[in-house]
Amino acid sequence: VQLQASGGGLVQAGDSLRLSCATSRRTASNNGMGWFRQAPGKTRDFVAGISMRGDSVKYADSVKGRFTISRDNTKNTLYLQMNNLKPEDTAVYFCAQGRGANFGAEPSLYSYWGQGTLVTVSS
Repeated sequence: VQLQASGGGLVQAGDSLRLSCATSRRTASNNGMGWFRQAPGKTRDFVAGISMRGDSVKYADSVKGRFTISRDNTKNTLYLQMNNLKPEDTAVYFCAQGRGANFGAEPSLYSYWGQGTLVTVSS
């Protein structure tokens, strides 16, 4: 399984970014998916998760109302739309494939991880 995250960059506070994660065709419709992030010196934290069909989502409280997770199974792609970015959103963002239908907040619910894409938000 290969997960390829992209779309990170350097932006200013208040800006938007959209992250993408290319998955395999099998993953696209058979697994829950999630986004996590890890800031320097900190643990890898849950950001958002989405069900296999995209009809159910979960968010960390810190991003609710600003971030939107979605997926297009016809394109084998997972997305994270990030609006109103804040300096505290600065981190490496990872996409992850859930174990089966899982898409919850615990990293142990995920079996494969992408390489990460860096998001830096300046104040």
